[in-house]
Amino acid sequence: MDIEIKKKGFRLTGKQWIYAAVAVAVIVVLIIAVYGNRSSVMRIDRESVMTGTVISGEFNDYIRVVGQVQPITSLQLSPEEGGIVEQIFLEEGAAVKKGDPIVKLRNSNLDLEILNAEANLAEKQNFLRNTQVTMEQDKLNNQTEKIQLQMEERQKKRTYEQYQRLYKEDLVSKEDYLKAKEDYELTVEKRKLVDERLKQDELYRNIQITQLEDDLENMRRSLAMIRERRDKLTVCAPIDGELGMLDVEPGQNVISGQMIGRINVLTGHKIEADIDEHYIDRVVPGLEGRFERQDSTYMLRVKKVYPDVRENKFQTDFEFAGKRPDNIRTGQSYYINLQLGEPTKSVMLPRGTFFNETGGTWIFVLDKDGDTAHRRSIKIGRQNPQYYEVIEGLNPGEKVVLSGYEMFKNCDELILK
Repeated sequence: MDIEIKKKGFRLTGKQWIYAAVAVAVIVVLIIAVYGNRSSVMRIDRESVMTGTVISGEFNDYIRVVGQVQPITSLQLSPEEGGIVEQIFLEEGAAVKKGDPIVKLRNSNLDLEILNAEANLAEKQNFLRNTQVTMEQDKLNNQTEKIQLQMEERQKKRTYEQYQRLYKEDLVSKEDYLKAKEDYELTVEKRKLVDERLKQDELYRNIQITQLEDDLENMRRSLAMIRERRDKLTVCAPIDGELGMLDVEPGQNVISGQMIGRINVLTGHKIEADIDEHYIDRVVPGLEGRFERQDSTYMLRVKKVYPDVRENKFQTDFEFAGKRPDNIRTGQSYYINLQLGEPTKSVMLPRGTFFNETGGTWIFVLDKDGDTAHRRSIKIGRQNPQYYEVIEGLNPGEKVVLSGYEMFKNCDELILK
């Protein structure tokens, strides 16, 4: 018997169609939520943001830095000898003259070293004195021996001459004659040896005395130097000036060479400023700067640029180019406008917090009605404390949103209410 085979297929019921439509809608909403923010529109309060107008004018290429007054020359105050702070004679800020005592130290080890050196010197002096006495006695003994030999030589000579005459007359034997001759010749040789020994002794004595005296003199110098070290326990001002810093306390242990203060030379002042490393290629000696104080403008000139960069900044020294403020004091701070280049005709944009979020690559530009703003790519060049230089993307007269970008940096359009 034939059986009819029915075709099978997938068909949705009415409810299934409803569920599928809801799922598709949810997926679309999620896609829009994740990927559609960039094209979103945000409504914002007009009063919550700051706007500005793009202008055309002379762009003044300068930066503002904070400078601090420093003495034009200063010397580090460091003790040559270490010790315990015993007394402080002057306070920070006092005027000093060269040689004025500032701090007195105490060093027991140095005192002991001086006592040992004095004892060694006394011992050396006694040894030299005893050596000189001994050598003088030896010299007298040698001279006595020499006189005795000379006398003996004369006696032997007379005896020999007498025996020589008697021998010729056959009054003495040949043996007695030869013995008298040999005694005389022996005495002559002994006298010659003594003379040579006396010469050598004299030479040796002179060398030894000279060496001992030199050693003694060296010990005297050494003792004098040690005593000078004790004098250096009192730290004195090396030059005339002002005691700009003194960082010691009574009872503090100070090592040799440790900086304990600074002497400022008051013949002039300079201004030190730390500048962002972004400008290190543009700041060179000779650039001019200025600052205002008490309704007066004072001119500066870059004197030195230090090559080291620390914590994203490099140090620069300024010198005064003209008059100086009255009652200038070390440590005062001034806001300096440093001119980096000549003013040029440019399109300029007021500074704002938008730069922190966009890096100067885009900005919101308001329409003519001022009720909407659209995202636009721009290019920023130089900047000063008031304006950014616009390279491209904006025209004079256009208005832009300058602040609030942390709230709508992912939007493309703003509606201002």
